[in-house]
Amino acid sequence: FFFFFFLMIRRPPRSTLSSSSAASDVYKRQGINAEYGQYGLRCKREIWRVNLTLSNMRRTARTLLTLPETHERRQLEGSALLRRCHNLGFLESDKDQLDYVLSLTVPDILERRLQTCLLYTSPSPRDS
Repeated sequence: FFFFFFLMIRRPPRSTLSSSSAASDVYKRQGINAEYGQYGLRCKREIWRVNLTLSNMRRTARTLLTLPETHERRQLEGSALLRRCHNLGFLESDKDQLDYVLSLTVPDILERRLQTCLLYTSPSPRDS
């Protein structure tokens, strides 16, 4: 009787998914591989890091834009975010609004990397 009860409460075997998620990854890889060689990236983790930085900045800008313009938090954190974007060279000095932070893209940030600037300015050893 105990053995029969054990068979009744046994969990069914795990089965594999009937559909694969590899198809969506193919499209993600195409975009990453295109950026990979263009900006002189060492590994794909650098693209993921830029995506994370950009998403954090955009999330902060979105939350600040929901507050009224006279709100103290919006003025302090908004000016700090804009100052950081100007210092890092992501935004020009005439773009002084939080809306411009939302319009930033991954290539805008990748073009400001030192490795990318060196890739564009210095001749590679293969060219000589």
